[in-house]
Amino acid sequence: MAEEGSERSNGGLGSMDSMESRWVYQDEEGSDTEYGSPGGGESPHRDSDDDDNVEQRLIRTGPRIDSFDVEALEVPGAQRNDFEDSTMGWRIMLTIQTLGVVFGDVGISPLYTFSVMFSKAPANGNNDVLGALSLVLYTLILISLIKYVCIVLWANDHGEGGTFALYSLICRHAKVSLLPNQLPSDARISSFRLKVPSPELERSLKIKEKLEASLTLKKFLLMLVLAGTSMVIADGVVTPAMSVISAVGGLKIGISGIKQDHVVMISVAFLIILFSVQRYGTSKVGLVVGPALFIWFCSLGGIGIYNLFKYDTSVLRAFNPIHIYYYFKRNSTKAWYSLGGCLLCATGSEAMFADLCYFSVKSVQLTYMFLVLPCLLLGYLGQAAYLMENHADTTQAFFSSVPTGAFWPVFLIANVAALIASRAMTTATFSCIKQSTALGCFPRLKIIHTSRKFMGHIYIPVMNWFLLALTLILVCNISSIYEIGNAYGIAELGVMMMTTILVTLVMLLIWQINIFIVLSFAILFLGLELTFFSSVLWSMGDGSWIILVFAIVIFLIMYIWNYGSKLKYETEVRRKMSMDLLRELGPNLGTVRAPGIGLLYNELAKGVPAIFGHFLTTLPAVHSMIIFVCIKYVPLSVVPQSERFLFRRVCPRSYHIFRCVARYGYKDVRKENHQTFEQLLIESLEKFIRREAQERSLESDGDDDSYSSEENSSSRLLIAPNGSVYSLGVPLLAEFNNTNEFISEASTSEEVKLESSSDLSIIDVEQSLEKELSFIHKAKESGVVYLLGHGDIRARKNSWFIKKLVINYFYAFLRKNCRRGTANLSVPHSHLMQVGMTYMV
Repeated sequence: MAEEGSERSNGGLGSMDSMESRWVYQDEEGSDTEYGSPGGGESPHRDSDDDDNVEQRLIRTGPRIDSFDVEALEVPGAQRNDFEDSTMGWRIMLTIQTLGVVFGDVGISPLYTFSVMFSKAPANGNNDVLGALSLVLYTLILISLIKYVCIVLWANDHGEGGTFALYSLICRHAKVSLLPNQLPSDARISSFRLKVPSPELERSLKIKEKLEASLTLKKFLLMLVLAGTSMVIADGVVTPAMSVISAVGGLKIGISGIKQDHVVMISVAFLIILFSVQRYGTSKVGLVVGPALFIWFCSLGGIGIYNLFKYDTSVLRAFNPIHIYYYFKRNSTKAWYSLGGCLLCATGSEAMFADLCYFSVKSVQLTYMFLVLPCLLLGYLGQAAYLMENHADTTQAFFSSVPTGAFWPVFLIANVAALIASRAMTTATFSCIKQSTALGCFPRLKIIHTSRKFMGHIYIPVMNWFLLALTLILVCNISSIYEIGNAYGIAELGVMMMTTILVTLVMLLIWQINIFIVLSFAILFLGLELTFFSSVLWSMGDGSWIILVFAIVIFLIMYIWNYGSKLKYETEVRRKMSMDLLRELGPNLGTVRAPGIGLLYNELAKGVPAIFGHFLTTLPAVHSMIIFVCIKYVPLSVVPQSERFLFRRVCPRSYHIFRCVARYGYKDVRKENHQTFEQLLIESLEKFIRREAQERSLESDGDDDSYSSEENSSSRLLIAPNGSVYSLGVPLLAEFNNTNEFISEASTSEEVKLESSSDLSIIDVEQSLEKELSFIHKAKESGVVYLLGHGDIRARKNSWFIKKLVINYFYAFLRKNCRRGTANLSVPHSHLMQVGMTYMV
């Protein structure tokens, strides 16, 4: 079904707008196919799934127009970024918020890094302290600064970070999504851009072809993304546990009678308070806790400088990496064990990327380089200087190094910083879940938007309390910061490795930079992270395996949801009604057309859903105007409102049946109520009809969907839910006239075709336009009804056992307990009509 025409364009870092001249493939016969849409190059008169075997070459051409996209041609300029305000007051406020939301996790790592490292490899002398310090400094510089701040942050998707943002970016440039609902018209969104051909582009095209041609690679890529996201969610469990229990553990230094059980009880109370206030907006909380983090980082730097001058300034030699070599030479296996603790200095690096949706790239980069990193380096240098003279105080290295007079103020601010760090990772978890839900990889949950100004500020109640329960279980069962630290390393390294692989693919496919730079990035950081990962896996027997099991459970939930959703969509595609069948439905069904508009919601981006046949054979009447509405999330962060709706006629004009695709980005907020949605939809439909009248000559170009048969058109029978079989020998009902009466006499299909072909030659174009707009207004005044299909998913009887288990039990359980479609669509019950349907997948 070449429903959408052959337009193709590419997205990313290009310099050429999608509405300007573009690069396309031209075959030997001279037909053009645009480059870059997620679906492969198809001719206007070919099925979109067909392979184009004709030899092609890349040429430059002007913009192509499709009748489905006529109302999307008014493309606005680049969207205004939330952070374009350049006033000094705004920048200061943004810096404070950035500290409070993004850097809490990485900022509290000095509380536990050296303690965990020396628990696995005790310091036997000053050289060991110097070697461990050198290892920490270069881990912080390589992973946090070079990898994340200087490279990964630029791999954002229009300001959105995280593993699913990377996956969305890749899906926009290659058809790698397993859910087959991509349309060439998606590439008409103004965020898509092209790059001028170059040798790197040719390499990118080859990679794109291999990804699109291999189902195995698509599944592998999806599994990488799901694994990374599950590790982020696991990180949302272990970060609060590690942060709070290590901060509260400072009481052992201040009060001699405090035991570990007391630390655990106080930590539990703090965690309950933390998750209880999570629902308050990130902007408000960021302004409140931002100054606290600023004081914390200044304290780190000040204590570090004090210890350097008081104890030993020779620790500055640790900037010479030769001390890392000597450290491993002396300690060998123990030094390798300590790598898991060393990585903790870089925890929070992934949170910087995942929380990017809240702030701009430059604000995060500048704050890190000029405030966060210097304070962290001074903090580690100061601790090492203290340990040079106090080798026995490694169990509480940070609090032991705090000057006596400043202990309680620092203890207080450390606990505040720990709570802030826990909140930062939780907000990152919420962002990842929202992205994965929009892209069809997580069950639908209730999402509350806590800010009217920033769309990315969200709160997910169910997930919040779920994370709290798991965090409390982890704290109560594994109270040692050494065991929790190892679990922390597992979660952090898992998502770090997935990010490295995805960013490498972004470099090859989208950035199209020199291959040697790409290989250097992949080999350096993936090799480094695999080395760290081998260390933490070796210590899994201490109880940290719990977090790995949790990550696997989350991975299975996401994979099962994606797998079931894909099977359901594919089943709907196979069972969709053919256009011949739809045009020949007639009054012998006992169905008449009643005044009003029927919005039939479905997941099909193309074709007429089978559920429409159930409505026709179940109800005595259908509405005078039918609109098939598909709520579709595209691999973009934001879709402009002016490009939200795309319309197309499904049948000849007298049938008054349209298809509407309502496109949303995974960052978009669906705040409109049903009245607002109806108004926006009708206005877009009127705009489409007016533009269609102006561009009437374009309506038939490549329009196989409106006037030609689709697949499965050989069927001439319609079976009702009660088993009755209806013959399809007469057309769907004559046109609803202005007197609100219906023509009940059956007419032949030849008469309808004659009427539709002769209208334009008899009636003036303007009169025809006004007549249709008047018809829409009258139908709107009669009321709008939402038609929904309630689907039950079951595996076929001949399916293998595992598939039955997954679909009939696991996936069915997730569908039953996730947020219902009526709630997501804000459909009023008084205007709702549902028909049940069972999908055998």
